[in-house]
Amino acid sequence: MTHVTGPDGQPQAPRLPHRARLLVVAAYMLLVTAVVMDLASDPRWTVSPVLATAPVLASIGSRRARVPMLVGLGALVLVAPLAFADDEVPMLVHLTSGFTVLAITCVSTANVLLVATRERELLQSRSVAEAAQQTLLRPPPERMDGLRVAVRYLAAAAEARVGGDLYETLATPFGTRLLLGDVRGKGLSAIDTAAAVLGTFREAAQVEPSLTAVAGRLDAAMCRRRPGEEFVTAVLVQVAEPGRAELVNCGHLPPLLCRAGRVREVPAPVPQPPLALLGMVDDAYRGQAFVFERGDLLLLYTDGVTEARDAAGRFYPLAERLAGMPESAPAALLDRVVADLLAYAGGELSDDAALLAVRREQ
Repeated sequence: MTHVTGPDGQPQAPRLPHRARLLVVAAYMLLVTAVVMDLASDPRWTVSPVLATAPVLASIGSRRARVPMLVGLGALVLVAPLAFADDEVPMLVHLTSGFTVLAITCVSTANVLLVATRERELLQSRSVAEAAQQTLLRPPPERMDGLRVAVRYLAAAAEARVGGDLYETLATPFGTRLLLGDVRGKGLSAIDTAAAVLGTFREAAQVEPSLTAVAGRLDAAMCRRRPGEEFVTAVLVQVAEPGRAELVNCGHLPPLLCRAGRVREVPAPVPQPPLALLGMVDDAYRGQAFVFERGDLLLLYTDGVTEARDAAGRFYPLAERLAGMPESAPAALLDRVVADLLAYAGGELSDDAALLAVRREQ
């Protein structure tokens, strides 16, 4: 259920689904009908205990404690005229009804307060996480050394926790270097890990002449944290030589290369582990050179894109959709992909998604 905030920043009641609203309205109508029938019928029976349902109905979807409180007090007041109308019913029954209405009113009010408090705490935690994430993920320049660059970051549905997708683009003495990754886990812990990866990359990319050495530095930095508890899938790209580029894939999804209307994956030479897991195979990362000519577009992405599902549960076919998109400018292409992805997934994603597109213009 989506958390909606008002002008004061406090959680507001989410809009109930249509069927749920119909059921609540039907319950109110039954309650009113029962009271009217009681007032107009045999004084030897009463429906006053049914009034205890009123504060429960009022609390459904509400985030204001006074709503079930006022409705419950109103129901409690109605017990008196029903007692007079049903004067042949033992007074103990009406007293029991009154106490029941009062008790359930208190419980319903307390439940609304509890839900509102928890949603407010969740909202505050998410706001802090999003602010930290936005500080870490700096927007890249549109042009870098003969490249045109664009990035899009899609937050998941409002109730999902903030994810750990990360990206960076840097102009270095060794060419333009790109990073896109996905931290295992979510929330503030994932953002803390993303900060460590980005900080290491920003320093190592400027001093390490080899892209594989940069990847090794990232793995070592992750291992110094909490080995075995977290890892990061990542893909690193270096664009330096004319018509050529280099890829180091650390357990991430293969980038897509778009050339003349065709889309293909850029695979790693051999499967390689995510960052923090390199020591498990006692190996070193290997780079893969590939042709990256003028007019080519390279797309890096996280699994929030390819694992988005339609109503039938089918994954989003990124490569297939990409091949049918005529846009060549990275920003326009990513806008098209984002719109298509959201339409495919029904308007919201279950996981954060990041896309980084780079087009070679020289």
